[in-house]
Amino acid sequence: MQNTLFSRSINKTQMIIGFLGLLMGSVIYLIDRPPDQTYFISKSPLNITLFDSIPNLFGSIGYSLPAFLHLFSFILITAGLIFWNKRAYLIICVFWFILDSAFEVGQEFHDATSQIIPDWFAGIPFLENTETYFLHGTFDVIDLAAIAFGTMVAYFVISITGKGEHYHEKTEKWIY
Repeated sequence: MQNTLFSRSINKTQMIIGFLGLLMGSVIYLIDRPPDQTYFISKSPLNITLFDSIPNLFGSIGYSLPAFLHLFSFILITAGLIFWNKRAYLIICVFWFILDSAFEVGQEFHDATSQIIPDWFAGIPFLENTETYFLHGTFDVIDLAAIAFGTMVAYFVISITGKGEHYHEKTEKWIY
């Protein structure tokens, strides 16, 4: 049987690193952010916030660290699932960079951005918060820098955790 692009297994290392990044981001929101500013905390039926219960762990970096971690984690998870070559890794990084940057910049132009959100988002969990995200979120150039840095670090990590494997399109085989 030919070992094709779609028969490759998931890169568990990349997946684990990605999920650990999301976990760390969740800790930041649980400890350092007011509960009414975080979707999953404000929607929780339980009081899961530790805000004001323990000292702020991340200080001023805690404001932009989630922008870094979100992007970094989603790039790692996407790359871990797709597990292609370095060109595909670059495409994954560029895609997530553009998407996250668009969301950040959308907060600066919140009135215009909120008007292009479809009405049907209101009935879908997570998407129902999109308009609120843009209307009440705060644009920050430092977040854009964190997004750019997260993209670069993620590309470096997926490049070294790819174990030198890549898919050769012409022969349709994995090269080790």
